[in-house]
Amino acid sequence: AKPTKATVKQQQGKKGPLEMSAKKPVPFLRQVVPVRKKVQRDPRFDDLSGEYKPEIFMKTYSFLDSIKKQEKEMVQKQLKKCRNMEQKEKLQRLLNRMTQQEQAQKKQQKLRERELTLKRQQRELAKQGKKPFFLKKSEKRKLELAEKYAELKRSGKLESFLNKKRKRNAIKDKRHLPSQKNL
Repeated sequence: AKPTKATVKQQQGKKGPLEMSAKKPVPFLRQVVPVRKKVQRDPRFDDLSGEYKPEIFMKTYSFLDSIKKQEKEMVQKQLKKCRNMEQKEKLQRLLNRMTQQEQAQKKQQKLRERELTLKRQQRELAKQGKKPFFLKKSEKRKLELAEKYAELKRSGKLESFLNKKRKRNAIKDKRHLPSQKNL
């Protein structure tokens, strides 16, 4: 309900408030001028940006791998030349982070490939008329662990890995034992 000419006395400029008659009672649910809010969009969660598909994402941004490789080589060169200990530590941390990111990306890629091969096998079985069989999370974890052990055995690092794991478990067990003070 827009105010009529009779009720509006004066409006100072476009943005000025409307001067209303005091004789007319204010309605309980009065019309408030809506303020246009600037809506911010987060493309990660917005439907307009489309659906996230890791395969397409990896293909689209594959050029970043070569750039990351060049940056890593640059950091390695700088690390060799560097004399300042603080700067050297910073560069070493940066290099470690880069290698960890690279390893994590490779691990993720392997997981994706494994899932794709399982899906392909299930599709082929379905085409042959057999009932598809889907692995539980626990089964997938067991397969991953078996693959990890096989990889460690191939590289010859299995024994050191198992020793570290034993030590870690021994420390955990020690924590749960009652200490001498409490006896």
